[in-house]
Amino acid sequence: MNYKIASVCCLLWALCGTGCKQKTTSSSHSTSGTEITSADAETQVATHYAKGFTVKYLSDNCRLVDVQDPQKHGGKTFHFALIDKNTEAKNIPSGYTVIHVPVDRVICMTSLQLSNFIKLGAVNKVSGITSSRHLFNKEMKERLKSGAAQKIGIEGNFDNELIMGINPDVIFISPFKRGGYDAMREVGIPLIPHLGYKETSPLGQAEWVKFIGLFTGQEAKANKLFSATEKRYNELKQLAANVKKRPVVFSGELRGGNWYAVGGKSFLAQLFRDAGADYFLRNDSTSGGVTLDFETVYNQAEDVDYWRIVNSFKGNFSYETLKEEDARYADFKAFKEHKVVYCNMSKTPFYESMPVEPEVVLADFIHVFHPDLLPNHKPGYYELLK
Repeated sequence: MNYKIASVCCLLWALCGTGCKQKTTSSSHSTSGTEITSADAETQVATHYAKGFTVKYLSDNCRLVDVQDPQKHGGKTFHFALIDKNTEAKNIPSGYTVIHVPVDRVICMTSLQLSNFIKLGAVNKVSGITSSRHLFNKEMKERLKSGAAQKIGIEGNFDNELIMGINPDVIFISPFKRGGYDAMREVGIPLIPHLGYKETSPLGQAEWVKFIGLFTGQEAKANKLFSATEKRYNELKQLAANVKKRPVVFSGELRGGNWYAVGGKSFLAQLFRDAGADYFLRNDSTSGGVTLDFETVYNQAEDVDYWRIVNSFKGNFSYETLKEEDARYADFKAFKEHKVVYCNMSKTPFYESMPVEPEVVLADFIHVFHPDLLPNHKPGYYELLK
């Protein structure tokens, strides 16, 4: 089978070289490692919130994209040189994997990645996904039904023969999750790390739509969409900035005897802060998930104002349902006062839409915590449990 980049190692990492000749113009300026001219700023990508990727524009339609863990300074960096189709790759710095764009067929490993394609209206380029659980998008469902897209298995147990049959231009991966990519590398298809899930700010995570736009040839659209998200998010943040009373909120539920929540430096904790509330683990320095026991949570959250819960429940989730799961839940103040902030993933496209709509989530939280600020808001994901 003739693969587009069969001979290129998919996860090369090296220091950026200097082989491409840089643009020179008196009207250029640099933003986050990106050289932008006033003439083409609309189509060129610059990152303002995302910490996991940077772009540098060079001559001959060469875009150098560096990807790194947003939470780890000095960690491993992945290098890609994006070249327009039908253009010969010249003077590419050593260590860069060449990708011809726009790509036509891709595989997504996570719902976060898929959310970027949905936002861009580029679902027709997605030829493979790992799972259809919690999938709401009608176009993607139809592609799976018609055979235009395939389910390739889960992390750690991919169907490489199926992947080879799909013959994608690239595969977007999450290299710091469970993995299973070693065997996939042998297929010879470029593996592109998408690390939006490791961003610690809502706008940083949402800005990865620009990353996908680079590969789909939709940079201008991605920039426009993100600018609208950024504008609305910051307007809402300002709306809640000077509230007189900041309620406290805790998060998570017991699963197998452990309470799973997120750290005080997570993007969710940032959402709470921007919505005019304080997170019960606000002094915690963890940016990812944290595992606690019930006693620890209860000691810190017994008298907390609100309780945020996300789960997938078939039917109508209620306070009675919550109490049946664990009778101790009824001892929380937030339970007693019916201030559980709830999202049901079985009824809401949480994973495939929420990452690119932080402004909607922020509005939901403001509406709950400070209803007088957004009295006419219609919940998109979260609302008070009835």
